[in-house]
Amino acid sequence: MTDSPILAIRRLTLTEFRNYPALRLETGAQLVALTGANGAGKTNILEAISLLSPGRGLRGVTFDELPRQGGSGSWAIAAEVEAEHGRVSLGTAWSGQADGGDGGGRQVVIDGEAQKGPGALGDTMRLLWLTPAQDRLFAGPASDRRRFLDRMVTAFDPEHAARITVFEKVMRERNLLLEEARPDPAWLSSLEAHMAEAAVAISAARLVGLEALETHIGEGRETSSFPWAEVAVAGEIEALVAQKPAVQVEDEYRRILRDSRGLDRAAGRTLRGPHRSDLEVVHGPKRMAAAHCSTGEQKALLIGLVLAQARAVKAGAGVPPLLLLDEVAAHLDRARRRSLIEALSALGSQSWMTGTDAVLFEAIGEMGQVFQVEDGRVSEAMED
Repeated sequence: MTDSPILAIRRLTLTEFRNYPALRLETGAQLVALTGANGAGKTNILEAISLLSPGRGLRGVTFDELPRQGGSGSWAIAAEVEAEHGRVSLGTAWSGQADGGDGGGRQVVIDGEAQKGPGALGDTMRLLWLTPAQDRLFAGPASDRRRFLDRMVTAFDPEHAARITVFEKVMRERNLLLEEARPDPAWLSSLEAHMAEAAVAISAARLVGLEALETHIGEGRETSSFPWAEVAVAGEIEALVAQKPAVQVEDEYRRILRDSRGLDRAAGRTLRGPHRSDLEVVHGPKRMAAAHCSTGEQKALLIGLVLAQARAVKAGAGVPPLLLLDEVAAHLDRARRRSLIEALSALGSQSWMTGTDAVLFEAIGEMGQVFQVEDGRVSEAMED
């Protein structure tokens, strides 16, 4: 176990967030388990932590859904974080004065200084998370797997999320322009050039991220209790980037977009590009597509992927990510629960876990803290 984790929340403060009118939680531990009945507020704490990074957090909801019912209509989250270069104070809040649908009104403060946007949080907080909704990841739509892939890449390369935002914004502008009776061809060409530049950068980052992931999957192949996976990204632009120089791929994608204007206009959307890519995962030992594996096998594969990604981030960035693992012990037997705790301890940064029963985290012992959550109140569980 690492005595002093590189990335860890030491104090978390919630104000009018979800079912918490006010919460101040302090921990000196590397492993933190939150136990309690369903609906007690365990996941709300993980969601609050996830909002200390760019984006909409692990549930992906609009900000106007987060204030406590019957409260002021606003919310705030603050944390004292032990980071690579010392303590950092992070805060984010939503005033309730702007439309939560477009993200307006969110404020971010770092060490007492207001920031222009949430992107600055990514300089400190590198997060990976697993939620029960992701248990269906391999059998669900490609868009879910693509978002999962992009979150993993963003933990390795914080600029990746910004590239995707640029691509999607310009793509929406192009789609709207195509709806016009006589769209300006020069403006279309300009938008398509911006799309091509962003698309190649996105695809290249995905390939680099997967290459790093494969390396660390291989390192744990013989020793991990979780099955190793074969991973690949299935996408037209990624395939081109793997074969040709970036400048040539940009030219080719611009031609694809130009030649597809009629089809895209008829469809009302852009039919080709990195927004259509998929993450392919195979259960290595069984040589079986992840979608065909049992629920337990899929959960074990997911955990193995997240652990490998955490090791990749640590190796590449020098800072292991903070992990948020909601109901992580579901479908795991006692031996695998112990193996998970040991793997998390070896990573060196902080991991937050939730479960309905403290017995699920009996292997933590002196490596961490177990808290009981009940109706928006949190207290440290007492040992027997």
